[in-house]
Amino acid sequence: MSHGKSAEPTRCEWPRGGNDLYIAYHDQEWGVPVRDDRRQFEFLTLESAQAGLSWSTVLNKREGYRRAFADFDPVKVARFTAKRIEKLLTDPGIIRNRLKVNAAVTNARRFLEVQDEFGTFNDYLWGFVEGRPVQNRWRRHADVPATSPVSDAISKDLKQRGFKFVGSTIVYAHLQAAGLVNDHLVSCFRHAECRALAEKR
Repeated sequence: MSHGKSAEPTRCEWPRGGNDLYIAYHDQEWGVPVRDDRRQFEFLTLESAQAGLSWSTVLNKREGYRRAFADFDPVKVARFTAKRIEKLLTDPGIIRNRLKVNAAVTNARRFLEVQDEFGTFNDYLWGFVEGRPVQNRWRRHADVPATSPVSDAISKDLKQRGFKFVGSTIVYAHLQAAGLVNDHLVSCFRHAECRALAEKR
């Protein structure tokens, strides 16, 4: 039986039933190798904000974060004053959690220190996987881990550098989002596409 053009592709389990934003994020961004420092800072900020919440909640506020956090420019965010932070805590466009907002500013400052030491945050982070995405081959959503030895090592190192909200689970989610790990299920149409993106480099 042939499928028409409207047939939905087979996806990972987690975006199914989600809104258009959620599905587009899975289909276009999640698992694509990120080599841009500003995008790394964006994902780091959003993953930290997500702690204890659903990813869809954060995605729905992404534009609000983009506006509130200077389009995720770590140089600008690192300069945020206490007064600016107080103003952010009244912004309904973001998650108004004082610890998380403070963490975003702290992390921007630490992010710049990593750039000074390694040249780019990308070089620092990708060094943990020797520059190439880890290609996993999970068959069921239940098989996908919440952490890994690599995320444990990065989390420990980031904490020692003074980053906040960078537990191993948050770091692993960052690795998945930024394509350092390909955790699309093998049945998902994006698994092969993200693998091919990794091999192009």
